[in-house]
Amino acid sequence: MTGKRYYLTTLGAWHRHTARFTNSHWLALNQAAPTDAHGDVANDDATPILVLIEADEGAHLALEDDAAFESLPHPLAQKPISEAAQTALAAYGVAPGATTFDAAEAVARVHPLLRHRVF
Repeated sequence: MTGKRYYLTTLGAWHRHTARFTNSHWLALNQAAPTDAHGDVANDDATPILVLIEADEGAHLALEDDAAFESLPHPLAQKPISEAAQTALAAYGVAPGATTFDAAEAVARVHPLLRHRVF
């Protein structure tokens, strides 16, 4: 059984765990992140990202134990994201007190695959 969760992490931390994911989509949060010749974010392990990860429970538990990953509350929980998460996502219109659902809707304007979906 797989589940989806949102996390704040870095590109390098995401790379360390990718073999365990069923699927994942991420958005670089550093507006000044270095880019390659195609304008894509260069493979800089320190680049902060918001990532939506689909994986089994074991993979999510491993991420919970990795200090490089900040798990955001479940998107349907009416619990606000952390101040650090809100600050990281503020450039995308995420206001203080926003929930994970609010944050996902805001970043989906830039990366539609990060929108919360239930199916």
